[in-house]
Amino acid sequence: MVNDPANAKLFINRELSWLGFNERVLEEARDPGVPLVERLKFLAIVASNLDEFFMVRVAGLKQQLSGNVAETPPDGLTASEQLAAISQRTHAMVAEQYRIWRAEVRPGLAEAGIRVLRPGELSPEQKAHLSAYFTREVWPVLTPLAVDPGHPFPMLRNRSLNLAILMHREREKVTRRETMVAVVQVPSVLPRITEVPGSVRFSFTLLEDLIAMHAGDLFPGFRVVGCSPFRVTRNFDLSIDEDEADDLLKTIQKELRRRERGSAVRLEIAQDTPPEVVGFLASALRLEPDDVYLTDGPVHLADLAPICGREDLREYKDEPFSPQIVPPLQEYDDIFRVIAQRDVLLHHPYESFEDVVEFISEAADDPNVLAIKQTLYRTSADSPIIRALIRAAENGKQVTTVVELKARFDEAPNIQWARTLEDAGVHVVYGLIGLKTHCKVALVVRREGNRIKRYVHLSTGNYNPSTARIYGDISYFTARDAFADDAGALFNLLTGYSSPPSWKKFAVAPVGLHEKIIALIDREAALGSRGRIIAKMNALVDAPVIKALYRASQAGVSIDLIVRGICCLRPGVPGISDNIRVISIVDRFLEHARIFHFDNGGKREVYLSSADWMPRNFQRRVEVMFPIEDEALRDRVVDEVLGVALADNVKARRLSPDGSYARVRPEPAAANGTNGTHAPGPKLVRSQVRFMELAREKAQAAPPLPGSNGGYHVRSTPLPRGAAPVTTPAPPVTTPAPPPAGGPPSGAPTV
Repeated sequence: MVNDPANAKLFINRELSWLGFNERVLEEARDPGVPLVERLKFLAIVASNLDEFFMVRVAGLKQQLSGNVAETPPDGLTASEQLAAISQRTHAMVAEQYRIWRAEVRPGLAEAGIRVLRPGELSPEQKAHLSAYFTREVWPVLTPLAVDPGHPFPMLRNRSLNLAILMHREREKVTRRETMVAVVQVPSVLPRITEVPGSVRFSFTLLEDLIAMHAGDLFPGFRVVGCSPFRVTRNFDLSIDEDEADDLLKTIQKELRRRERGSAVRLEIAQDTPPEVVGFLASALRLEPDDVYLTDGPVHLADLAPICGREDLREYKDEPFSPQIVPPLQEYDDIFRVIAQRDVLLHHPYESFEDVVEFISEAADDPNVLAIKQTLYRTSADSPIIRALIRAAENGKQVTTVVELKARFDEAPNIQWARTLEDAGVHVVYGLIGLKTHCKVALVVRREGNRIKRYVHLSTGNYNPSTARIYGDISYFTARDAFADDAGALFNLLTGYSSPPSWKKFAVAPVGLHEKIIALIDREAALGSRGRIIAKMNALVDAPVIKALYRASQAGVSIDLIVRGICCLRPGVPGISDNIRVISIVDRFLEHARIFHFDNGGKREVYLSSADWMPRNFQRRVEVMFPIEDEALRDRVVDEVLGVALADNVKARRLSPDGSYARVRPEPAAANGTNGTHAPGPKLVRSQVRFMELAREKAQAAPPLPGSNGGYHVRSTPLPRGAAPVTTPAPPVTTPAPPPAGGPPSGAPTV
């Protein structure tokens, strides 16, 4: 290698790269071409994302700083340097977030008939209505908390919204009046959006404003001179010693209660708050000035997300889309017979997740099914999959689920599901000590005549019907014996610690997946300029994998990476990563699939996985990567799923060597002849819209199955109004694909 890729300049900082992703989400909120309600949704996502970032990543950096941890990431930034850079970027991001709210989204909502009313904007009739509501519903659940020498500053729960109330005693002389501070927690048991009667479509005030209007009633004998909403974010990461935990479920429940009281890492507070109140709160919470974020608008915009669900705002949302039931699953009398005949691949959310639910549901009710084994990392409230597993156990089947109790921020609901499943007779296992079970696998064991047949479902995403409508993932059904053998061995590993001497088709973390990925990259490197890699994932962080990609680039391998979020690889560095291009796609659906294509000298290999290329996935999680063996499905993934994504020139952003992102733009139209006219320019390709079109086309064009008759199970979904066509399918991705002339464009600086 000409230069050592371990050099810090060749790596982008993980935390700053994540902030870049959230800035790309914010760009969608700023884009006037995005429907109004969707812009509000993106503002809410930015706020929600920042919560998790502060609770986990910023909290971790602060712990490193207080513990004098000297270890640095590959980019070489110390914890204090990272915190300083994070503060600068995040303050600018929050300022822009609220500018968009004030200047664009709130006025747009007002034009649409959605009005956010401050106390001074309420009519006498509206005030009377709200006063009655306050007396009846709000006042009984409020607990005013004085702060003075006899009343220490209260322990405020993580992410709780509160009011800092500035007041003084009415009876004291003006010259002797002492300002006092009290705190009132805005009750989370009540909706923050409080509707008020009005002549427009929908008017509301915020619960904290309603409480502020009546703050004087809470403190008789005091005169309220100011009310300021604020919100505290705390260290919320889960930390348990599983070796010392006799009962993992009880230990996690205890830890969940403890972390509600973790050390504060951020204070969000209204911009017009008096400086003395800001200073008082920061001091009480032991925060530095850089940890304080002033908001010129509602604190935590994510709480306005319920507005996005209003049906009367349909015209201000994205065109509706219903996931399609596509061949060969439109008509069947036995889903197992379909899978036995051929592998089936589904591209969610464009193709319906209903078939995954039905796979488990039919297994629960089929008298020939003997056993169901399934991993559960995250699932939805009132999950039909949970209900099916319970029903299967009640039907006398052997049902085993591996429930990951440590799925971050889903620990509490997972504990609830685990207990519900256990009560129904399901054998619930909590995985391996020290590892999160993140793989997505279901195995159905069925008696067919005088033999046992096994059916496997594998996925890049969770068994969650709710997120399956908004996450881009791949599902894969197969009855191949080698896949079933590996699935059975995986469950034996998870439930009984028995690992097979080798895997037939799977690559499993933490026992070989990391090595497999690097070996596949190095194999392409050995092909030189004939090598070709396309990899799609959520995050690329692992330094050894990044170094392997640098080696492959130097050998001449053409590499395209589609990385939605964090990317620590620096593309386009002369002599190191000239042949690597990185794009990120942020659109209405969350890009979530992990797909890895290695051309292997024209013998295409395509793998799907639950794992991103991150140290945690390789070392601290149970993950599975598996090949697509059906040639037609393999070609579909490369030419359609990856090909269309790489052709996106509407929602794709390209990563530049300096770490910034800029939108991919189509080349301008070329001059045609000498008369000054121009040939038609390239058509715009918005990959997610194209995937919706392809799903509709396949659903409509599906021929009937041979032997189809009235006894078949017909489940075609009615087609909604179609989105405006964008382009024809992107051409197949050939091998090798040279990098664009001149390398990646220089990106505009981020927010």
